[in-house]
Amino acid sequence: MRKGALRRLSAALGLLDPSRADDEGADDVGVDELVEQVERSAAVAARRLADTELALGRLMAAMAEIAQGVVVCDPDGEVVYRNTHAAMFVGARHGEALAEQAVAELLQAAIGGASPERTVDLFSPPRRTLVVRATPLVGADGVLGAVAVIEDVSEKRRLDMVRRDFVANISHELKTPVGALSLVAETLCEEDDPAIVARLAGRMRAESERLGRIIEDLLDLSRIEAEETPIREHVAVRDVVAQAVDRLRPTAEHRGIALELDEVGGALQVRGDRRQLVSALHNLLDNAIKYSERGSAVQVRATGADGWVEIVVADHGIGIPSRDLERIFERFYRVDQARSRETGGTGLGLAIVRHVAGNHGGEVQVASREGDGSTFTLRLPGGAAAVPLSGVGGRDEHDG
Repeated sequence: MRKGALRRLSAALGLLDPSRADDEGADDVGVDELVEQVERSAAVAARRLADTELALGRLMAAMAEIAQGVVVCDPDGEVVYRNTHAAMFVGARHGEALAEQAVAELLQAAIGGASPERTVDLFSPPRRTLVVRATPLVGADGVLGAVAVIEDVSEKRRLDMVRRDFVANISHELKTPVGALSLVAETLCEEDDPAIVARLAGRMRAESERLGRIIEDLLDLSRIEAEETPIREHVAVRDVVAQAVDRLRPTAEHRGIALELDEVGGALQVRGDRRQLVSALHNLLDNAIKYSERGSAVQVRATGADGWVEIVVADHGIGIPSRDLERIFERFYRVDQARSRETGGTGLGLAIVRHVAGNHGGEVQVASREGDGSTFTLRLPGGAAAVPLSGVGGRDEHDG
């Protein structure tokens, strides 16, 4: 009986401490000593278990925080773990069910030793593109299971498309005036008629000015994009509006457009970069003037309420089709290509406005109907100052 109990204790000790599994000296050890060995080994095993559980907890927490979905299965294909981003596909309907099906199929393939990959397009709003990759998990004893990683590449693909469109658009925009300059210069070299020479020179000047505007707007946009945290100072909204309106008043008069400016309260302020804010409003006014018919008016007003300032530019021009409203803030996107050529627009103005608004923690909103004009609202954090700024309504000569 005693020997049997000793052997059982020795076997238990072997389970706790594998290095003693082949120990044949159990019969020569007393019960008390063997019990002490078991207790010591149990304490060591308990510490190891606690460390393992802590490490597992950390791993699970880390897996829950990563942006990709992760699914792990055992050698039979049974899922043993999903992180937070992968759990949303369980029991999903419609497009998300395609992702769950892809995960199951790719895990089965990975258990067989393959490393498959599949792209899944989900068309239900919002439209998304997922890339699912599966890899076998191999240990010393063979395949332990498989892991599938689900990556949402929608934003990456959108940025790639924007980059490709930008390169294509800037190439086209620069090629047009450069090509015109080359053609006119070639013709000018062979022309002796003073009247024709003067007309061609005028054309060259117009094309060079257009090229200069494109480059200037590109540099302006690049600078504004880089200044994600612009200079923060209290800026009187009246100054911003007055400066932008003064810059464009000659253009408006030349085109027969009336600029109607509502009185802006002297205490109305925003906190930000004066140059950027003037640039944004200048572009909104410039667009409103370009797309208005002769004899019409462009209204400008500014109000403050609930910690926000809204600068509104409204015109009665050609308006924007509903299909274009989501894209008008893209670089070089134009609603009316022919009119943009006629007015010399670069297609960068609204992109500049959007970035200025974002840099200042605000937004730009648009309401428009084709044929009924457009209303753009630059909405920025701000309000009425306790004490009006001195010199409100004046112009800063350094800002031009």
